[in-house]
Amino acid sequence: MSPLVDGRDQPDRGRHPVGEPGASTRPLSGPRGLLGNIRVINRLLKDPTATLDDCASIHGSTFELAAGPLRIVIVGQPAHLGDVFSQPNASYRWGYALNVLGFIVGPTSLIVSDGDDHRRRRAAVQPALARRRLEGWIPMIVEETDRMVLRLRPALVDGGRTDLYPFGKDLVLAITVKAFFGNGLEHRTDEIGAIFDELQAYLELPGVKQIPHRFPFTQRARARAARHAFDRIVDDEMASRRRALASGTVEPFAGTGDLLDVFAQDSTGNITTEEIHDQVNTLIGAGYNTTAATLAWAVQRSLTTPGVWQRLKTEATAAFGHDPAPSGGTLHELPYAAAVVREALRLHPAGAFAPRQTVTDVPVGPHVIAKNTLVLWSPYLAGRDGDTWPDPLEFRPVRHLDPSPEAAASMDAAWVPFGRGPRRCIGFALAQMELTLILARLAQQLDLHAVRRATPSPHGTVVSRPAGGVIVQIRPT
Repeated sequence: MSPLVDGRDQPDRGRHPVGEPGASTRPLSGPRGLLGNIRVINRLLKDPTATLDDCASIHGSTFELAAGPLRIVIVGQPAHLGDVFSQPNASYRWGYALNVLGFIVGPTSLIVSDGDDHRRRRAAVQPALARRRLEGWIPMIVEETDRMVLRLRPALVDGGRTDLYPFGKDLVLAITVKAFFGNGLEHRTDEIGAIFDELQAYLELPGVKQIPHRFPFTQRARARAARHAFDRIVDDEMASRRRALASGTVEPFAGTGDLLDVFAQDSTGNITTEEIHDQVNTLIGAGYNTTAATLAWAVQRSLTTPGVWQRLKTEATAAFGHDPAPSGGTLHELPYAAAVVREALRLHPAGAFAPRQTVTDVPVGPHVIAKNTLVLWSPYLAGRDGDTWPDPLEFRPVRHLDPSPEAAASMDAAWVPFGRGPRRCIGFALAQMELTLILARLAQQLDLHAVRRATPSPHGTVVSRPAGGVIVQIRPT
């Protein structure tokens, strides 16, 4: 029996946490008893992936946790995810009291906004991530990757070993800062990185240490100070750009500028200073640690799966060789690299689950999730669904290349690392483009060998990265 549960709950257990009592729907399975549920919830917050694996093996990939008034439904079955995502946004709320992200990203952030406020804020940010801008960042991404390779090479001479993860993290930060701030804040990249590392460290704390308080000298106080420091950086840069626009020393950017350019040129008054702070904070925070973690997984799995790194190298050599000035066309010549990224995101999504709270009863398969239930939809469980993915634990990028129409539809329903619908991660296209280009360029330029051959355990409760990093060396000849 799993150490997480007291026993296997059966449908006749007599609880009706989903739907109304006596409803003609099937109760969800879950751990038995208050203490059993508390143990699972506690471990879920400490070790998400192992807990999900254990519970899914007993209760299936959609199951329920209940402790007093708290009701949680984990949804990992792909068909059930389709039901969750197909509901109107009005069926859920994201700015609920237990959402601890609000302290870090701010109360007006996209990811904790509801209703009309969410639609307005997303519309204000969307132009900064238009396709024209994304493709304009391709040369910069490749250039920054080349710089990272130059920094990495000295650590690999004469059989030297090094952890690729911090190099990749610095690379992703440099790209993120340039994409959203242009060259204006390049000199403050290290300062911005330290701020977001402080915020991430707070989010990784146990829940009891995230209880709201105003005490000084605590990690919460340090996170608050870090957030205020970042807001001041944004304010200074926004003021500088607005002065330049007002004086006529720069022309309006006509779709070619960065995120702050979009906000600086807004003359509608539809977005406040607080909203600017929160959206910029959200986009950098969400695009920094998550992308760096996925890059680490993609490199580790590519190096330890026979033939993958060499195929990446062959494809990248042809793609970059045909296009010395990388562009959108270069990206289209990297289908295998894109497939490797998709496979890494399938097996190792940055977050094992993502929350939303129901504000009405929500039908999910043969179940009804009751109002005020916390729904944790899980790309991790969906990405390991055996009915969708043959040999689901194998790292097999080719499964994403030219699948049959039936397989493609099934895989699409189960591949949800960025969510789906109007609440899908607004930076999903940038993340995929960035990861594809970085991975391809690394494979083209470095003949790497993974020192550790076994797949690492995941580390991190909010963002999952390989425990122990990605230790590499130049492949012995």
